Amino acid sequence: MGMGGGSAGNLPPTVKVTNGVLTDPQGLTLYTFDRDTAGSGKSACNGPCATNWPPLMAAPGTSGSGQYTIITRDDGSKQWAYRGLPLYRFAKDAKPGDRTGDNVNNVWHVAKP
Repeated sequence: MGMGGGSAGNLPPTVKVTNGVLTDPQGLTLYTFDRDTAGSGKSACNGPCATNWPPLMAAPGTSGSGQYTIITRDDGSKQWAYRGLPLYRFAKDAKPGDRTGDNVNNVWHVAKP
């Protein structure tokens, strides 16, 4: 499936690499969750968890590319994943460059390319 291409060309429009970490289009840091199982196609962060850690949503009809895939959340919405791990923002990150979610409870980590 797909033609492959340059490494930078495989970033979905919703993800950027900023200063060595994955960010959303606004430049806000993205995180992964250790309780998620890579490649499971599911997110372990639902309900109140997803309020603190908003999922990086994928628009309907979007398809993954390269290391980026799309999983279906418990509520049926679509979320971006990188190397099989769903991507999230942290509600307390207010501006680009904030990384206040890194190592929270030792299960949340900045997503790196």
